[in-house]
Amino acid sequence: MVVSLAIVAGIVLATVTFALVSVRRFRMDPQQYLVGGRSFGTAFLWVLMAGEIYTSFTFLGMAGWTYSLGAPAYYILAYGTCGFIIGYFLLPAVWQVAKDRNLLTGADFFADRYSSRALGIGVAAMQFITIVPYVTLQLSGLQTLLHLAGFGRIDGIAAACVAFLVIAGFVFTAGLRGTAWASLIKDALVLAAVTFAGIFIPIRFFGSPAGAIERVLATHPHLLTLPPLTAPHGGIWYVTTVLLTSIGFFMGPHTMNAVYSARSGEALRRNAALLPIYQLLLLLVLFAGLTAIVLVPGLTGAQVDQSFVLVVAHYYPPWVLGCVVGAGALAALVPASAILLGAAGTFAKNVLGAFGIATADAARVRATRISVAAIAVAALIFWLTEQRTLVELLLIYYNAVTQLMPGMVAAFLWPRATAWGVAAGISAGLILALILSQLGIAPRGINAGFLGLLVNVAVLVAVSLATPRRVTV
Repeated sequence: MVVSLAIVAGIVLATVTFALVSVRRFRMDPQQYLVGGRSFGTAFLWVLMAGEIYTSFTFLGMAGWTYSLGAPAYYILAYGTCGFIIGYFLLPAVWQVAKDRNLLTGADFFADRYSSRALGIGVAAMQFITIVPYVTLQLSGLQTLLHLAGFGRIDGIAAACVAFLVIAGFVFTAGLRGTAWASLIKDALVLAAVTFAGIFIPIRFFGSPAGAIERVLATHPHLLTLPPLTAPHGGIWYVTTVLLTSIGFFMGPHTMNAVYSARSGEALRRNAALLPIYQLLLLLVLFAGLTAIVLVPGLTGAQVDQSFVLVVAHYYPPWVLGCVVGAGALAALVPASAILLGAAGTFAKNVLGAFGIATADAARVRATRISVAAIAVAALIFWLTEQRTLVELLLIYYNAVTQLMPGMVAAFLWPRATAWGVAAGISAGLILALILSQLGIAPRGINAGFLGLLVNVAVLVAVSLATPRRVTV
């Protein structure tokens, strides 16, 4: 226990120290703190976005869903790649508007394009609230990892809280640039860990990853086949979930900050072409989940997220477990820093700033840091009261943030769209998606968030046609 936990602590502290040293020469005004001075080239942007996208969900959640549901986990392989295609065409246009208009947050985009400060406040408040499940996802993954690293003999909740305080302190100091530097180490270690889990473990026990698949099919012959079209997690659910999550892939406040940090629109296009390389990591995690089905059977509920790390804990020495958990801890903590920063910066600028609070540069940075603490506390409370699997938490997040996409697309393609229409569409889609998902209702297998998105578009069009045309500048 001491060996594994010491290695985890060493990895986390070394990464945080490396990032803090790397940014010490930069003065943290709002533009530097939130969007890295708009100076990130292709390579740095690639590392930053991968650091935000591939989180503890990648590390644990996919293996857990593969373990418990099998084929429905395939959606995780698909939605990122589809999201990158959308990003290739959309993000350079968003970046150009942000650069020309000196925008710092995603809510700024809506306020500017629809000439409505109220819409910007509403979007910022929504992002501030709906980011909580995504931060909670990282806390859940972190708690699981630290509990396993201590072989069940430490209080995982207390350990996760301490680790999260470390990363909150890191966000206070380092800003977006520090997150990008930390992502360099995080991505290298996660690659090594999932390669070990997805290739070397199956080779040890089954001769190859293909051997693991054959063993699983021998005992669970239908596990890797999608259920019938309209069944829960069937074909219709699969298609609508891929569409929902790929459409909303870049709608989070943290991903918008990453987009604004680019040096040019071309850097974003090259980044969208390169990011699918990271999807190979997900395939390795799938192999790890299949291996765990055979080696640690019988897990249920939220326990399934522990599956492949339990294999490491049972069959490998503590130092190996420490290295794997250290990589997983970074996969939770580094993205959490970007998520906290994006949501806090949006709230400070677009909500507090709209009411004349913290409008000067130093005050805005200070308000952002205070907002970081507020989100962290809210996530801790949500985490302690809502025991969900990592995939469930991720889908709650996507049900909400994807509702922003119709308004963003309409800003470029339909001049008749109005602030009233966008606000009404977001509200209608969000309410329907959250109600259906909370009640567990999926008509004919359709993802609740996707139904909300369809209603969002219909309401946006209807209300926009009934309200005065917006003024475009």
